[in-house]
Amino acid sequence: MDRLISESKLIISEVMLPNQANVAGNIHGGEIMKLMDLAAYAVGRRFSRTNVVTARVDELEFHLPIFIGDLVICTAQVAYAGKSSMEIAVTVEVEDLECSDRKKALSSFFTMVALDKKGKTSLVPNLILNTPEEIVAFDEGKKRYEQYKAKRKQRTENITDKQVNN
Repeated sequence: MDRLISESKLIISEVMLPNQANVAGNIHGGEIMKLMDLAAYAVGRRFSRTNVVTARVDELEFHLPIFIGDLVICTAQVAYAGKSSMEIAVTVEVEDLECSDRKKALSSFFTMVALDKKGKTSLVPNLILNTPEEIVAFDEGKKRYEQYKAKRKQRTENITDKQVNN
């Protein structure tokens, strides 16, 4: 049940339309986030071969505005796989179709959790790492996962302490 990172890669592109923009012609951030989440879902589902849900999204920082008529290219692939969760690296590039100028607009990591047909967590395949870049991405993903887990534990302990003290 092992899978290559390259087997998980997915590219989705979409031309931005007026109904996705504000009155100034800038595309709503939520439209881009939705496209990113869709790409992360498809990658997680393809990798795990089961249903997945979004558990966490890292910070989203927009580097460039995206306008009506721009082509948005969303690339996603598994960077880290744990027992039942996967960290999906999602990058968004924007291309002005008039001049073919393509630039990175934003990127983030989406944590997707695999679920079985009863809605319980399900094991995901092991990730086969072949290149130094894949190993680095995996190690960084594992580090982020462990940091998030420690933060979540700390929050839970703080909530429990407050309830006991009240």
